[in-house]
Amino acid sequence: MSLEVEVAGLGRADGGLAAEDVEQLVALALASAGIEDGHVGVSFVEPEEIRALNREHRDRDAATDVLSFPVDGGGPAAGPRELGDVVICPPETADLREAVIHGTLHLAGMDHETDEGEMLTLQREIMRWLEP
Repeated sequence: MSLEVEVAGLGRADGGLAAEDVEQLVALALASAGIEDGHVGVSFVEPEEIRALNREHRDRDAATDVLSFPVDGGGPAAGPRELGDVVICPPETADLREAVIHGTLHLAGMDHETDEGEMLTLQREIMRWLEP
């Protein structure tokens, strides 16, 4: 099996990230959570689009930095595992790399709103690995 990452709308993003950078960040976050194969979509969108998604899926009428939409979860899949989509709004994001990692960890089944700090601890650790 392998990991496939589709990146869309990156031209809108500031911060010097290339599609290859996004793919590496997704792979690092997933590997850190024990996942090495599947398909992930990462889209970079404008504030209006993420606001509409946030309103529709979370009943919050505001733009946000990152949203994640898991698909297959941890169960068996009929074909390549569809992990889900990460949607990032660069104007709402302080650090695009951290947003990619954060959204991807959610696709891996982690949730900082319900765990005891494990997700954000792992996110901070991954960010330290990326320091020059």
